[in-house]
Amino acid sequence: MSSGGLDSVRGVAPTAARTGGIPVCFRPAAPPVLAPRPCPAHVPLAPAQERMWHAARRGRSADWNVARAIRLRGAAVDVSALRAALKLLVARHDPLRTRYPATECGPAQQVIDPGDAVLDVAECVIGEAELAPAVAALAEQSFDLTRDLPMRARLFVLGPDDVVLALVVHHISVDGRSMRPLIRDLVTAYSACRAGSAPQWAPLPINYTDYTLWKHEQLGEFTDEWSRATHQLRYWANALAGRPDLLDLPVREQPSTPIDPVAGALLPISFDAATHAGLLRLAQDGRASLFMVLQAAFALTVGAFAHCSDVTVATAISGRDHRLLDDLVGNFSDDVLMRVRLDRARDVEELLEQVRRVALAAYAHPDTPNPRLKRCLLQDAALPLFQATLILQRADAPRTESASAQGLSITEVPIGVVRAKHDLEFGLADHYDPLGAPIGIDGSFIYPIARFDEATAQQFVARFRAVVGLLADGYRGPLTALAANTARGPSLNTVRRATRVLV
Repeated sequence: MSSGGLDSVRGVAPTAARTGGIPVCFRPAAPPVLAPRPCPAHVPLAPAQERMWHAARRGRSADWNVARAIRLRGAAVDVSALRAALKLLVARHDPLRTRYPATECGPAQQVIDPGDAVLDVAECVIGEAELAPAVAALAEQSFDLTRDLPMRARLFVLGPDDVVLALVVHHISVDGRSMRPLIRDLVTAYSACRAGSAPQWAPLPINYTDYTLWKHEQLGEFTDEWSRATHQLRYWANALAGRPDLLDLPVREQPSTPIDPVAGALLPISFDAATHAGLLRLAQDGRASLFMVLQAAFALTVGAFAHCSDVTVATAISGRDHRLLDDLVGNFSDDVLMRVRLDRARDVEELLEQVRRVALAAYAHPDTPNPRLKRCLLQDAALPLFQATLILQRADAPRTESASAQGLSITEVPIGVVRAKHDLEFGLADHYDPLGAPIGIDGSFIYPIARFDEATAQQFVARFRAVVGLLADGYRGPLTALAANTARGPSLNTVRRATRVLV
């Protein structure tokens, strides 16, 4: 090519020669950078916040309260230092001083200046017998997200060296992984205030508003048919089309006196080290994760319980897919759905492969808010998107709080309130020894008492145990035999004997 010809190409696409021959106009835009940025007049909700904002508008704000209570004993507890530490905590983390009003542009985040943020803190002298009801009552108080700060605290003073600090934060401002930096920063601030100094915190590299704007820049607008937001919405609308609107679960007769629909009860569950190791072997053989194995067992159990071969189960994802988000307090997590077609899997291997593919696709489309998705599905908007959820988290290693070195012991106090926002919900944690060997899985099953009595809930847990036990023992046979035997709810040994011939 002559120099004149090369110059004419450069006249159309000046950088084509430096980008592998791809004209600038056809190159994808560089991904947005997560960094501090100017704050606009209107800051929308992050995708993870939309569901609880709409729930609060319907009068269900308290369903999304996140409560923690810690007991400080040993050295003389400095209540004034605790108050000062809480004020510093609210100043450090923007979501703890954010209101969420409705505006002409939609629901918004409105961050209050630290000097104007007045935290709801009260100090109460209380007896041991009064403590549990008082903590539970605090946990059940709703927030008006349009005008209240989304956090309140109470100092329950049981003695000069015995104080319980109860914190209630609305889920719109925190998620499960927020509690570690929140409590850590609170302990650091208390230790500093007690010593009359400022807390030595590392500065936060960004704030939650920066994250929100970055996330929306990533997703684009739903009005743009080529945006990532539209792509994800289209995926979910196609993936969930034609599924059953509601699982036919064996619910209890409704009592004459109405029961709070999210009042829940809890059943503990655990699996020993041998079962844990067996599940990991299955995961390795199937190129899957431990979570995928448990989710496959869960979907099969739900299907047997509801006599349905097309079940939608869910899990929560952390949403903290960038290292700068690790130390932030805020709500990044959201639910993703997994539609499992049990009738399209003949045996355990095919079921696990289906769950693996469905889970990976769900992880790749994590940002569609539930209220928007409901509007795109041909189902009654009053019905839930899912009724069954299983969450697996890696258990934290035991650790000693820094304040213990100062003669102050810090222990957790049970809240005493169980909220069941879904019909069937497992919260599990897997445990490992210091060398990484599996030592067991434990957690709880939560169910709404308005929907199920304890006997029915126990039966469901027994079925799940049976399926998990068989998979850990090496059962790889047909799903029909596995589901049929566990659906009758016999003991685990009976199920093993009945299905061993099929292995």
